[in-house]
Amino acid sequence: MGLEKIVGTMRDNLTVRRVYGEPVEKDGVMLIPAASIIGGGGGGHGTEQGKEGEGGGFMLAARPVGAYVLKGGEVRWVPATDRTFLGLVFAIMVATIHKARRRVQVRP
Repeated sequence: MGLEKIVGTMRDNLTVRRVYGEPVEKDGVMLIPAASIIGGGGGGHGTEQGKEGEGGGFMLAARPVGAYVLKGGEVRWVPATDRTFLGLVFAIMVATIHKARRRVQVRP
């Protein structure tokens, strides 16, 4: 893939359409999903031993952050929550507190 094609792909993928998904409407309620997008890329070209070449790469990562809910002329933001992550944080906190209490009880 040439450098120009990589840059074109980056430009096409890093757009507002990637951040805000297509609106979904049901029963008079419209949802507009939103995501956090990060991307980057790089490339180069050169000559070695009389041969020319070019190359590069591109990375795009996205995660949902929430949605705008439009109902009855009002708009509200509903954040997306990652329950797995929250559960992991809670488990680590409980384990840390338990370990700290055991240390305090063991000391004379």
